[in-house]
Amino acid sequence: MGHGGDVVQELTADHDEVKDYFEQLRTATDGERRREIADLLTIELVRHSVAEEQYLYPAIRERLEDGDLIADKEIADHSRVEKMLKDLEGLDTTDAAFTQLMDALRTEVLAHIKDEEENLFPTLRHNCPQEQLDDLGSRIRRAKKLAPTRPHPGTPSTPPANKLLAPGLGLVDRARDIVTGRGRSS
Repeated sequence: MGHGGDVVQELTADHDEVKDYFEQLRTATDGERRREIADLLTIELVRHSVAEEQYLYPAIRERLEDGDLIADKEIADHSRVEKMLKDLEGLDTTDAAFTQLMDALRTEVLAHIKDEEENLFPTLRHNCPQEQLDDLGSRIRRAKKLAPTRPHPGTPSTPPANKLLAPGLGLVDRARDIVTGRGRSS
């Protein structure tokens, strides 16, 4: 499944990419290649999370019964993942601590994906008109283009502050990525 379509299709395509990166990490043995994959995984997870926090979770708060509770749980999941990603940045990929933290990250992220795909997305489809789902998909794609590419624990996770700060952080992150070559797969 490629990118495009409504919000569920877009986010499911992101999930598929994330699962693929975890699989690549599982089989990679070269330390440099593991860092490249970990960087790509981080970029995808951060962009995905920021876009969900900007557009999906406000829609959930508005459209779903217990929407505030659901959105708060999802944001808490993102916060744990972002902290793990930040901790991974400073670890050598050949270190046992890197592997342990990556395993914990994989468990956390795959549980989050499973919950979204099996529970949240079907509920969202049932409670939102297709036009809104399509609009959210477009908004998510635009947000990911401007989103940060590095974890920034402690930055706001809810509108309006996250919508104001994310593009600036994204610009700085992408400039750093260009200078360092981070995020370019070989």
